Amino acid sequence: MKQEEYWNSVSEKKEFTTPFQVGAFSKYVKRDSRILDVGCGYGRTLDELYHNGYHNLIGIDFSKGMIERGKQQFPYLDLRVKDNEKISLPDASVDAVILFAVLTCIQTNEEQKQLLTEIKRVLKPQGILYVNDFLLNTDERNLTRYAEYKEAYGIYGVFELPEGAVCRHHDEAWIKQLLKDFSEQEYSHLTFTTMNGNQSNGFYFIGQFNPS
Repeated sequence: MKQEEYWNSVSEKKEFTTPFQVGAFSKYVKRDSRILDVGCGYGRTLDELYHNGYHNLIGIDFSKGMIERGKQQFPYLDLRVKDNEKISLPDASVDAVILFAVLTCIQTNEEQKQLLTEIKRVLKPQGILYVNDFLLNTDERNLTRYAEYKEAYGIYGVFELPEGAVCRHHDEAWIKQLLKDFSEQEYSHLTFTTMNGNQSNGFYFIGQFNPS
C-alpha cells in the first residue's frame, strides 16, 4: 500500500498523539509570523497555534482525506493538498516551518534531504524550523522489526505497520546531519505515545535557518 493510500484510508479515524511544544515555539516565533506546517495531517497543530494567537497559518499535506477532514473540523484554517514534491509557495516567503512527525513517514535519506531543500527554499533567512519526530528504540519489539525490514528497505529503523504504513525511527546522528543548516536553539529528548498506543523515543528541535 502506498503511503498516500494508507493515510487517506485512515484519515477519518487516526488521532495524532505526539505533543507540540507551543511554549518553546512561541519563544522564537512572533504571533504575526507566517507559519507553514508541512505534512499538517488534519491540522491539529495549526489549530493549537490558532488558539494561541497565531492566525497567519498555512498547512499542506499530500493526503486529500486528511485535508478534507481538517477543513470540516477547522474551517478557519488554510489547509491545502500538496500534490507534488515542490511546495507551492515563493522563495523566502515564510517565517517558520513546522515538520511534525513527518520524517517518520519518509523512508529514504534522499527523500528527506529533498524535503529539507524545499523547506529551506521557502523559509526566510533566520527563519525558524520546528521538528518533532521519532528516534531509534532499544526494546525487543522494535529491535526485531528493525532487523526484519532492514534488508527490504536498506535502512536500519524502517519498518512496516500491520495495517500497511511504512514508518522510520531515526539515528540521532542522521537527524543532526539532516538539520546542519539550522543553528540549534533547542533540542530535547522526549518519550512519545505513538498513534497505535506504544511508547517510543523521540525529540523536538528548534533551529534558525542560516543559509550559506
